[in-house]
Amino acid sequence: MKTNVLVLGNGGREHAICTALTRSKQLGTLWTLGTAVNPGIESLGAKIGLTDSLEDFEKLGRILEIGKIDLVIPGPEAPLAAGVTDFCWRNGVACFGPTKEGAQLESSKSWTRDLLQKHGVGDACPDYLISTKRDDPTRKKFFEKWDGQIVVKADGLLGGKGVIVAGDHFKTLEEAEDFAKQSVEQFGRVVLEEKLIGVEFSLISLVDGKTVLDCRACQDHKRVFENDTGPQTGGMGVISDERGKLPFLTEEDLERAHDINVRSMKAVEAETGQKFLGVLYGGFIATKSGVQLIEYNVRFGDPEGLNILATLESDLVEVCRLACEGNLDKVGMLQFAPVATVQKYLCAPGYPEDPQKGGMIKLPEVLNDDTVQTFFAGIKKESGTFKISGGRSIGVVGLGKNLDEANANCEKQIARLEGEFHYRPDIGTNKLTQSRVEMMKKVRG
Repeated sequence: MKTNVLVLGNGGREHAICTALTRSKQLGTLWTLGTAVNPGIESLGAKIGLTDSLEDFEKLGRILEIGKIDLVIPGPEAPLAAGVTDFCWRNGVACFGPTKEGAQLESSKSWTRDLLQKHGVGDACPDYLISTKRDDPTRKKFFEKWDGQIVVKADGLLGGKGVIVAGDHFKTLEEAEDFAKQSVEQFGRVVLEEKLIGVEFSLISLVDGKTVLDCRACQDHKRVFENDTGPQTGGMGVISDERGKLPFLTEEDLERAHDINVRSMKAVEAETGQKFLGVLYGGFIATKSGVQLIEYNVRFGDPEGLNILATLESDLVEVCRLACEGNLDKVGMLQFAPVATVQKYLCAPGYPEDPQKGGMIKLPEVLNDDTVQTFFAGIKKESGTFKISGGRSIGVVGLGKNLDEANANCEKQIARLEGEFHYRPDIGTNKLTQSRVEMMKKVRG
């Protein structure tokens, strides 16, 4: 029996989700609901609904009825935080995502830290302080305790830009305090944490409340310019080697990250009484004392999802359906093509601070083959012409037998795309990857 699927969102991540869904023999009709038409998703033959907000559940309800939807897959975090999963299930439609309570793993940094401490996952957390007052002397004491080497996190969703790090974004207590006060004013609290030293990575797991299946481990590159300089972004690109791992991590690192995901999934149920269903995306850091959790997201990463879904060989419709039924264990293990991936986002001039939109784009006649997959994010089509419509515009995933080949294939595709873009050419290079390897050697002592 075919499954009618609705994907929420219209960015690069959602284009990757839809592309993976079209490889499924179980897919019936594919629908999307977004705030704009993604021409890449449109080319897949999806039926497209438009809305002013993905949190407009009245519009969503009409699409569920019109499309006779069997399964909803949310792309971005905002509708999950607003309770889209609860809404779908109340309307008799399965949704591959956590409830509003479970989505607090991403929407509230303070809730997550306290949850993990309360339910036996405190060993994965750095020292932290939750502050709820605009003027709070305990923040100064925490700053001094760690000699200024702290991280300040807004306690709400700010599109990947809600964290500032000592040495990277601020140097003085006054600068940290300005950000902390803004967070308290906007969200009612702010979280301060000790700054962890090491190399970051992502381990995204698909879960149903009892089974945890890991995707390939990835590393995102958040800074806008080469050599990890410049402002933070939503992510400029991602790498994953041919083993679905990373050259600077050990098996023990990945086993510990998996164990933290398992225990965190159980902690959510212990706290809320609800099983955590959907994507459990752990942002981790390998340190001298072992792997620590930086933060959780509750949806496919963007850009991580592009690499993961471009190489997924398991049937995504079947995986999501079984998870919603509580039978994810029947999948066994997720299967991925044994290739390395290097993904780079082509961004509008001025991104991330002031992206210039409207620029023309010329695409090659053949966009994808077995060496590259290309996903549209901030792209629109007008009278047959493609134009830049968002900051991160096109995600290019190079595939190869190793990182060098994957990077070369990614660069070949970028050279074929005509338009005014900027991107991180150093992502996936041997030089940058080796710097991570050397960094971890120093960290491990």
